Amino acid sequence: MTREELAAKVAEAAMLRGEFTLRSGRTSNYYLDKYLFTTKPDLLTALAQEFAERVRSIDAAQQRGTGGDEGVQRLAGAELGGIPIVTAVGMATNLPFVFVRNQKKDYGTAKQLEGELRAGDRVILVEDVATTGGQAVEAINTLRHEGALVLAVIAAIDRQEGARENVERAGCRFEAVFTKRDLGVEE
Repeated sequence: MTREELAAKVAEAAMLRGEFTLRSGRTSNYYLDKYLFTTKPDLLTALAQEFAERVRSIDAAQQRGTGGDEGVQRLAGAELGGIPIVTAVGMATNLPFVFVRNQKKDYGTAKQLEGELRAGDRVILVEDVATTGGQAVEAINTLRHEGALVLAVIAAIDRQEGARENVERAGCRFEAVFTKRDLGVEE
């Protein structure tokens, strides 16, 4: 499947029109329902390959910048929408991954991160649909608090409403597999 075909299939599966309140609190006349594309194996597999290409590119740049032995060590995905994506991308890249909860659970191990993360691990955060980047910045802060070096955030879709700027302001590279324009969104 080409990038253009994938973009068209994601838009066909996930684009909803109407009046929607976004996580950021903003209202929008369209909504990209991540669950309508991340629950389809063909779309998730193709998206994982697109993410994997970006992970490899960031990894290569990181290694060039550090003399070759300090590449990406781990992926992270924020609950809930980032979980299927990080799982698929982890399988496509063979990189281990962690799940970032929105808040610490109040039972069992009482962790906010699930999976193994070591202080100093170089991490890429994968995201579903980025609007302002608020959830990504929260996840970056959680990962950093646990000692991770967050290299970048890669979103499946950038709504182009400030996510890039906010993630970059937090000191991370930002990339998106698709933008709203790639999906044919005209407001």
